[in-house]
Order: sequence, then structure tokens, then C-alpha cells
Amino acid sequence: MTLPLPQQSPGAARTAIFEAVTAVGDDAVALLAGCRGDTPIPGSAWTVAEAAAHLAQVNRLMAELAAGEERPYGDGTPGSLAAANDAALAEWDERDPAVLAAEIARQAREFTVAAGPRAGTEPLVTPIGPMDLDTLGSYLLTHMLGHLYDIAVALGRPHPIDPHRAELTLPFVRTAMPWVLSPAAAGHTACYRLRVRGLGAFAVTFTDGVAVVGDRPPRRPDCTILTGPVAFLLIALGRYTATDALARGKVLAWGRRPWLAAGFPGLFTAP
Repeated sequence: MTLPLPQQSPGAARTAIFEAVTAVGDDAVALLAGCRGDTPIPGSAWTVAEAAAHLAQVNRLMAELAAGEERPYGDGTPGSLAAANDAALAEWDERDPAVLAAEIARQAREFTVAAGPRAGTEPLVTPIGPMDLDTLGSYLLTHMLGHLYDIAVALGRPHPIDPHRAELTLPFVRTAMPWVLSPAAAGHTACYRLRVRGLGAFAVTFTDGVAVVGDRPPRRPDCTILTGPVAFLLIALGRYTATDALARGKVLAWGRRPWLAAGFPGLFTAP
């Protein structure tokens, strides 16, 4: 099911997402220009070139899915996705940042070309489960922004995430939440209300370890979490810890059990 962005029709939301996919693909070319591919990415086993190769491969995969092709890629679990990533990188030895950047941009455009004529509500099987075509576009955008953020940090260059682009990731983030639970979610019961500045609010309710995402909480929230769109995305992607974000004032929390905010991101494993 597509989750339109706040105050936008499904068609307008789709256009905005696809335009952002193309623009972020083009940003990869500028970000990777003249860089050293062997630069390590902090907190990752990958170098800049390996992360860029992964992006190029996944962009191609997404373009093929948008064209209606079936492309198995793991079984949706974090371990199987990591294994699929490693196997794909081992099969392709291109590590020239300029070549990889051009492929990232080309495949981003291929995705929008393939997806454009097809119904946005058309169901597809993706690496982390079924979703509609428009949400797949949000998934692709989220994936590019996360890895390009890592590359930018490694290179000491500006990252490509801004509030508008972070907003466009919400359809995917909301859809993915029930699918990407971590072991820490086992047995967990609590109701959270998430407010993203300028973008409204939604609820995530856990009942004995099962998560349900909805527009409104089914009961009085145990914890309300307020954050800006960029911080929200970086926390969702595991690039910010909740504790760090709380300490920096990028996240505010209140309610009957406000301390739950610090552990909320740990209930999920970023895909």
C-alpha cells in the first residue's frame, strides 16, 4: 500500500520521489569526482569504491524490479542481505569511482524510465518483502541517501540529505518498520507516537514484539518522540544513535515512559 506524503496526492508524491531519485543519482557523480576509491568508510568494512559499487548494483536491481523482472536477492533477513551484497561485490571488480558514479546515475534514471508507465500501486517482490512500485522508489531513494551519506563522511564532503529528501523517504521507512525488527523487539509492548517537524505524525505500536504502523495511535502513547526530518532519517538508518541525538537536542521525548525513546531505534535493524 502506498503511503502518500503529507498534503500531497499520490501522483504528486510519486513525481517528487522519482525526481529526487534522478537528482540524487546525479549528486553521486559530483560527490565521487576526483576521490580516492580506497578511502575507508568509518564504522564499515567497505571502502568508498566498494560502497559505490554496491550502490550501482542495487540501483540496477531496482531498475530491473521496476521493469517487472524478478530478481531474488536474499530472503529479507539482515544476514542474507549482507551475504547477497558480498556475493554481488565479489562478482564485479569495477572500483573506479568515476565509472561507478556514472553507473549509479544511469541506473537511477533507468529506474524512473522503467517505473514511469506502470501503475504506482502495482505490487512487487523486493529484497525485504512485497511493496508497491511507488514505495519501491522511496526505498531506492532511502538506500542511495544512506550510502552517499557514508561516502560523504568518509571523504569529508557535504552529504546529499536535506529535509525535502528526508520527507520523501517516509513512505518506505513507514512500510519497512514492521519487517526490520531487531532481536531487541522480542516481547516488547509499547505505543509510540513519532512526530517529524513539518511532516505530521504517525504511530508505531508494539504488542508482544509485533509492530503495527498507523496514522494514529490506537491508545494513549507511552512515548512521543519529536525530531526533524534529517535527524529522523539518520536515526532510522542507524547513522545517529538516539542517545547522541537526544544529547544534541535533535530529539525530544515525553509521555508516560519517555525513557523508551533512547531504545526505540534499537528495536529495528536498518535494511
